[in-house]
Amino acid sequence: MAQNGSPWQDPAGTASPGGPRFGVDLGGTKIEVIALDGAGTCRLRRRVPTPRDDYPATIRAVADLIAAAERELGVRGRVGVGIPGAISPASGLVKNANSTWLIGRPLDRDLAAALNRPVRLANDADCFALSEASDGAGAGAASVFGVILGTGVGGGVVVGGRPLAGPNAIAGEWGHNPLPWPADHERPGPACYCGRHGCLETFLSGPGLAADHARAGGTETDPKAIVAAAHEGCAVAQATLDRHADRLARGLASVINLLDPAVIVLGGGLSGLAHLYDELPRRLPAYVFSDTVTTPIRPPVHGDSSGVRGAAWLWPSGDQGR
Repeated sequence: MAQNGSPWQDPAGTASPGGPRFGVDLGGTKIEVIALDGAGTCRLRRRVPTPRDDYPATIRAVADLIAAAERELGVRGRVGVGIPGAISPASGLVKNANSTWLIGRPLDRDLAAALNRPVRLANDADCFALSEASDGAGAGAASVFGVILGTGVGGGVVVGGRPLAGPNAIAGEWGHNPLPWPADHERPGPACYCGRHGCLETFLSGPGLAADHARAGGTETDPKAIVAAAHEGCAVAQATLDRHADRLARGLASVINLLDPAVIVLGGGLSGLAHLYDELPRRLPAYVFSDTVTTPIRPPVHGDSSGVRGAAWLWPSGDQGR
């Protein structure tokens, strides 16, 4: 019998379809594991620091976390991993990862070998979207666009309960599209690390919001401080938040025009800006190519847990990870 009151039994030691789904969030500063039962209830959650710039140590850290979790629960499970990047369909190697020591590595194959079972990998934004589509703010919706508004800007698309990757593994990467309908003063836009100017990320991310505030003469350097200043009546801070909301509305309008998702869920640090859930529905109709805009814009149900939960949901019910 599994430990800690878990209902799972696994006498053969194989990955049982009735056992847990393990989700791993492989971040730049921490690696987190979660175990979900079939109802999506968390049975275990642990985290360790990420061995930065050390690829073999990163593989060992993930393997050790899973091994320790399985010992504690007394059952072997299926493993999904969210990463800050993607596996290139062309090369089978990691690309676009801000955890640069993962780039160019066959991470899925190395983890599968270390764990002695199949492992499913996905972009961390896709995992966020999948979590919210599975049992969060987009549960039951036919299609969900999960937005990441944090240090960077990204997103994930879930259709019919499964993440959409695309042949280039970049579905949902709206942060590196240009700002739609730019005014003259918004062109060419701030320089982006990708080598271009005016990407949505340079306007809508936390650092992008702070940089825009500084260009307008503001002294606050943290989004929460900008919001606090706006609430205290600071006109500069109020104007900064107004610009940010309008730019976000333009960016999301282009997503709605293209995908028309049933639900949009905001994630990342800036998803906590409460005014966005009033401002966006008010502003979207000016930009969306439709006579009405009924797309709900929702905060995440699972918050910071959505990434690691979504990694676990990469294994749907009934799939076996042997």
